[in-house]
Amino acid sequence: MSARRRAAGFTLIELLLAFALLALGLTLLLGTLSGASRQLRQGGDAGTAALYAQSLLAEYAEWPLQVGRHQGVSADGRYRWQMQIQPWPPAAAAAAADPRAARLWRVRLDLDWGDGGPSQQLHVETLRLALPDAEAVP
Repeated sequence: MSARRRAAGFTLIELLLAFALLALGLTLLLGTLSGASRQLRQGGDAGTAALYAQSLLAEYAEWPLQVGRHQGVSADGRYRWQMQIQPWPPAAAAAAADPRAARLWRVRLDLDWGDGGPSQQLHVETLRLALPDAEAVP
């Protein structure tokens, strides 16, 4: 009789333990998949932000430079940006000595994005070389 009882099937405790292990495994798997999808979305957002920053630099940091502070929001409202263009200090002394000398301009772009407020940022800083306006130089 004892051999027949062992061959009859699993006990209730064994079944509960198997379901608990299955639930734990599925929970870990779903958590990993959720984290991976979040990282994939954040990576896509960062790539889009880099492309958007490149297009902003191409638009605002071309000659003639629009000196000062500029800011705006992307067309979809997801990315907020602020750009500052100013003469680079060593170039100011050279410009005073020779008005026909090329000048350097510092361009700084700060880009923020994220759901529910700016949670991620991209900062780009570059120097641009510009020749003086031919009509302004005597």
